[in-house]
Amino acid sequence: MWDLLYYSCDEQSEKGRHAETPAQDEEAGDQEEGRGPGREEARPMKSAWLLPGRPGVGKTSLIRELVARVKGKAGGFYTEEIRAGGARLGFRLVTLDGQETTLAHTSIRSPHRVSRYGVDIGGLERVGVAAVQKAIAESDLIVIDEIGKMELFSDKFRQAVTQAVASGKRVLGTIMLSPHPWADAIKSHPGVRVVALTRENRGRVLADIGSWLEEAGVTA
Repeated sequence: MWDLLYYSCDEQSEKGRHAETPAQDEEAGDQEEGRGPGREEARPMKSAWLLPGRPGVGKTSLIRELVARVKGKAGGFYTEEIRAGGARLGFRLVTLDGQETTLAHTSIRSPHRVSRYGVDIGGLERVGVAAVQKAIAESDLIVIDEIGKMELFSDKFRQAVTQAVASGKRVLGTIMLSPHPWADAIKSHPGVRVVALTRENRGRVLADIGSWLEEAGVTA
């Protein structure tokens, strides 16, 4: 079921386009987990939380705040913008153990492009995919920030995400908000809970994920 087809992406990154509303997302989550009016039974424990959300709502900062609470070992990566003179020039991938690589940049010549950014698939696989694979083998918490159009050009990245979700370990990540066949399939995985992050629900989501990690013995 998870051996999914390759889909090329040549439009701008998902960030903020064709978004489902948080209310729709929460309603779908309630239906998937057997909640709703008159339903009191406990929802099944999910092994992964994935957070879509519009740019600027604080997805990466929330993940970094939660990683700081981890008492065991966390591995994986997050992404951050590369800016100069107030302009965004690209994106940098940073692993939790301190490795860095340029994921995408206006100066990169690549057949894999999202908007004006060329994507360095080799760097993603050498640093980001390797960090996820190492986390699957060695860590208590696997961090994947993000599962987006740029990353999904890589078949090896897709395989690593699938393996992480299937590992049974706690997975915390961000995922593209707009529709995408492969990303949508991961969102519908029975072990995944998807909650759209907003400025309004950030505190609640932070508390909920903190409790989820504590229940798993990942945080103090």
